[in-house]
Amino acid sequence: MSDVAVVTDSCSSIPEHLLELLHIRTVAYYIHRGQDVLRDLVTIQREEFVRWLLTARCLPTTASPGPGDYFETYKQLANAGTKEILSLQMSSKVSGGFQAARVAQSMMQDEFPDVRIEVVDTQNAALCQGWMVIEAARGALAGLSVDRLVDTVKKMIPISRMIQTADTLKYLYMGGRIGKAQELLGTMLNIKPLIGLEDGVIVPLGKARSRGQAYQQMAEMVEEVVGKSKAKIAYVHVGAQREVEKLRELIEAKVNVVESFVGELSPALAVHSGPGTTGLCYYPVES
Repeated sequence: MSDVAVVTDSCSSIPEHLLELLHIRTVAYYIHRGQDVLRDLVTIQREEFVRWLLTARCLPTTASPGPGDYFETYKQLANAGTKEILSLQMSSKVSGGFQAARVAQSMMQDEFPDVRIEVVDTQNAALCQGWMVIEAARGALAGLSVDRLVDTVKKMIPISRMIQTADTLKYLYMGGRIGKAQELLGTMLNIKPLIGLEDGVIVPLGKARSRGQAYQQMAEMVEEVVGKSKAKIAYVHVGAQREVEKLRELIEAKVNVVESFVGELSPALAVHSGPGTTGLCYYPVES
């Protein structure tokens, strides 16, 4: 086990086998579906939720974990002997998770003054945030200090990029997460929007007439950023495994990808992106 425990939230959407392999602890987001209060990837799983979402008449709401949720996770780690915790949260511009984790950090100082907790706003979401968690967890297992891990994450923040497309932006719009992509709403008839995250908020990246054209544009965008360098890529989707494999094939024909995997967005993110979403989260690497 590492001397540093790495904590994140369920919206990082890291595949379960990597969570287990890298000893990553997650704190679940909440989904309010009618009278039901669901915990992301705890009481509701991806496949079941996507099936329901396809027929939903009213969009559920989501809520970040509260300070007590983070405090309970930090407390469990402290009681197990952990002396240092690195907690990596979704962009504070789209979620309250970072603020809740900071409150929990203060609560821990009173009860466990000898436990050091570093809470970082990744300014990202989904598997862009997830990549930072994965690399931090790998570093922790390799014995790196918490300061080195924070430095690694902060270097990744400005170079990590997300590109997604979907058949509709209605889920982002209804969920209040549309951000600067609002301008695409008026041109949605037979258009596939491309969106991303910049400075922690959702922004428009372009639009295409078909999924195939959207995937081609995505591949060109990644190639332009990565160039002759290398990249690590997480391909993301919501109930669209076959589609995301098409995207993967296009991109890996253009870019030198040194590590990649496919991950499905957690239900709490699927609420806002909607079924059929495909995309990728990536960053260039030097070696």
